Amino acid sequence: MVSPSRKPSVSNNMAAPGRHVGHYIQRNSRVLLNNFEQLWSHRNFGWTSALRQQAAEANKEPTDTIVIPRKKTWSKEAVLEALSSTVGRDPTAYPYNFQDDPFLSPRTVNEFKLYSLSKESGTSAAKFFINNNPKYFTTDFAEPHIPCLMPETLSLLLEDVSEEALKERVSLRKVTAAVEMYDQLLQSGTAVSMETTYDLLDLICLYCDRDPTEEGEPQSEDMEEPGEEFSWKENNNAERIFNLLPERDTRCYSALRGMVKVRTLTAGGGTEPHAKAFSIYTDLLNNRLTADVHIFNALLTAAPDVRDKYNERWDLLAELLNQMSQQKVQPNLSTFNSVLKALRRCGSLAKTQAIRTLNEMKAMGIAPSLASYDHILNAFSKAGSDVRVEGRSFTCQDPNDVLFFSTAMRICLNNKDLELGYWVYNLVEHGENWRLLGPLYQQGSFYRCFFNLLCMMEHIDVVLTWYRKLVPSLYYPNTQVLKDLLQALDTDSRLDLLPTIWKDIRALGHDNKTDLVEELLKLMARDKHSAENTSEADGRKKPMEWSTNSLSNITSLLLETLKLFKSKNRVPKERLLEDFLSVCCSDGSSQRAVELVQLSAAFCLSATPKLAKRTLAEAVLSELESTGESSG
Repeated sequence: MVSPSRKPSVSNNMAAPGRHVGHYIQRNSRVLLNNFEQLWSHRNFGWTSALRQQAAEANKEPTDTIVIPRKKTWSKEAVLEALSSTVGRDPTAYPYNFQDDPFLSPRTVNEFKLYSLSKESGTSAAKFFINNNPKYFTTDFAEPHIPCLMPETLSLLLEDVSEEALKERVSLRKVTAAVEMYDQLLQSGTAVSMETTYDLLDLICLYCDRDPTEEGEPQSEDMEEPGEEFSWKENNNAERIFNLLPERDTRCYSALRGMVKVRTLTAGGGTEPHAKAFSIYTDLLNNRLTADVHIFNALLTAAPDVRDKYNERWDLLAELLNQMSQQKVQPNLSTFNSVLKALRRCGSLAKTQAIRTLNEMKAMGIAPSLASYDHILNAFSKAGSDVRVEGRSFTCQDPNDVLFFSTAMRICLNNKDLELGYWVYNLVEHGENWRLLGPLYQQGSFYRCFFNLLCMMEHIDVVLTWYRKLVPSLYYPNTQVLKDLLQALDTDSRLDLLPTIWKDIRALGHDNKTDLVEELLKLMARDKHSAENTSEADGRKKPMEWSTNSLSNITSLLLETLKLFKSKNRVPKERLLEDFLSVCCSDGSSQRAVELVQLSAAFCLSATPKLAKRTLAEAVLSELESTGESSG
């Protein structure tokens, strides 16, 4: 007999096998499903390999972690740059620097020059006022910050005699004040560090021992004219400070390279600064010092000025290059540009040595700049060389880089190479290469040569397309360019466009140029129109019937025009009087014909009897015709 206390244990023992079975099924269910899917996938029920691959990927557990990319940081000008990239140049608009003020929208080339100079003068005056009164311009509303619109620190803050005060004057480019402070420091027995002394020498050599003219500052009477080259004076502060140095190294000699920055002829016809520079270089070698690349670049630039013959100039250049190699000085781009620039003054040697120099640049892995190609073009311009530069964006690496495009287009015009001219223009339009066109007069020279080349070599329809693209947004043509355009119209027999060109001539302010107006009138007079073409009207309108009174009035106006010859003391041509007499006779204006004969007699022309006889004959014929009509 089983006690009640034993019943629960019996039931638990009976349920144990069920729990084990359920646990076994749950544990192995995933294995059974995987085996079943593998067996199912092997059956040919239309499953493709792609589906089986998707099923296998779905069964894999995700082991790859999701990497969230970092937040993209955009510059403050990113939106403006994106908007600018979507907008092209409007060929019908004025240049960008005139779009701020509608009043400063030039219509002629003279107004373009005047408004450009006026705007630059106003900008300079504003900067001068802001820099001299910085306390009134402390608030900065610009976002992002525009440093060039804020006042510069130009006033001296340190008045005591110290090296810090000297550094302040050097940083503010106060040449005279810096030299005076240096002298005061020496007089007080205060030692000046060599680094500060070198910076002072650099400043003196950069501005030729004089204070630079601030932007917008009025020039005094003793200042040199704009564009006049600065000259070094004898016993200048640079030489004086150089001679006072207790010890000298390459850096102090390098500071004197400013002596070859300008070409200044002395009264005796020599080149004193350049000869002095080579003398200082000899002193450097005597002190067993090694020159740096900046010293060699300056000497290479000055080499043609200390030798007279072409072969002597090249020998000096080769000697300097050999000394660079011996002193293990690595040349840079400015070194080769200095050599190429000097070769332009070496006559026939320039062609052979320029190619060797260019090959040496490539061997050393130095990419030529636009200035390098400009020097090569000038060396080979008479031979019509073709120097191709790959279409890419350039940056200014040499002060002479801005001369390349104008020189290249001028050579294209001289050689009448239209294809190369298009290629140079496309290179300017690539990226921001247009920034290297140089100042306004060089830009005008570039577009003038390009348009002259088009007028000479291209079809008139293409010429007019470029004309509308360039004028007035990029270029204001002069009188000669407009005359070339008129000749292109004449060559392609498109004199019907003369009225349109005349409107542009008036808009550009060239309607008072005598030679241009005469060229236009000559083409108009030579273009003979028949009566049908003259009275031809628009197909949508009824042609106007010319009455006798209308033609007589026109003839009267033309006769008044002939009287201008007498008022201006000019003698008309006989052919003109004969043509006008024919018009008077055809219109039955006998009175106008008589006035024409009187005008011819006033000029004492030899054709007066002939005109009078013809007028009399036409009058008798007209009278006979009128008598016959009345009798009939």
